[in-house]
Amino acid sequence: MKKVLLIIGVVVAVAVLLANLGSLIVLAISVAVGYYGLRRFVMTDSVGAKIGWGVVIGIGVCISLSNLPALIGLAALAALYYLYKAWKKDKEAEKFDFTL
Repeated sequence: MKKVLLIIGVVVAVAVLLANLGSLIVLAISVAVGYYGLRRFVMTDSVGAKIGWGVVIGIGVCISLSNLPALIGLAALAALYYLYKAWKKDKEAEKFDFTL
């Protein structure tokens, strides 16, 4: 029964992850834009360039924060990870089970 519930949980988590895959890609791109803008902001000395890179950082952060379906996809990814760990733990428990 426990394996059936694990399999059902994996199927549901994979479905949610695949449904939110596009928003996860957009989240990754927006985080990369924000990170690149932050790195360039720190390295720049002129005020005008700092303002420009600050705008780029703001755009990246706004896109990241407005991307709610990606957070649901990240939760599904975390659920898949924990389900995988539970599956491996269950397999190891079967391997070393010496009850008669």
